[in-house]
Amino acid sequence: MNNRTELPPASEEETVPAAVNKSTIPIATVADIVTARQQGRDMALHLGFSETESTLIATIISELARNIVLYAQTGQIVLERAHQDNLRGIIIISQDRGPGIPDIQRALVGGYSTSGGLGLGLCGVRRMVDDFHIDTESGKGTIVTAKKWLR
Repeated sequence: MNNRTELPPASEEETVPAAVNKSTIPIATVADIVTARQQGRDMALHLGFSETESTLIATIISELARNIVLYAQTGQIVLERAHQDNLRGIIIISQDRGPGIPDIQRALVGGYSTSGGLGLGLCGVRRMVDDFHIDTESGKGTIVTAKKWLR
């Protein structure tokens, strides 16, 4: 005798592991950057991005997380599954309570750095994503929101 009950098919949202819908990674060390990068790459692959696109997404996450460690010491990277009209993708949010960015326009131009680096982080991220928004306030921190759509 079979006691199994047949359930209706699950919706797409129900079949996707919760970690693929949203993940928050605390950032304080270089090891955390590696963790965020790997989780973002895994999420991107699961959402249907190619290996190349998933590596690009990992690079975006790495740049944003590195900025947290360099300038704010602590913060978080939030990865979310994105839906808009017929588009699917990933939202990457970098949040910190650091010193803020004194000159956003200058920071978004390649070659500007207050840490002695090449100054390609934020401007590079902006070029690699489809939607980019930055909100910063001196002494209160920075939130960068980047979206990459699956094509």
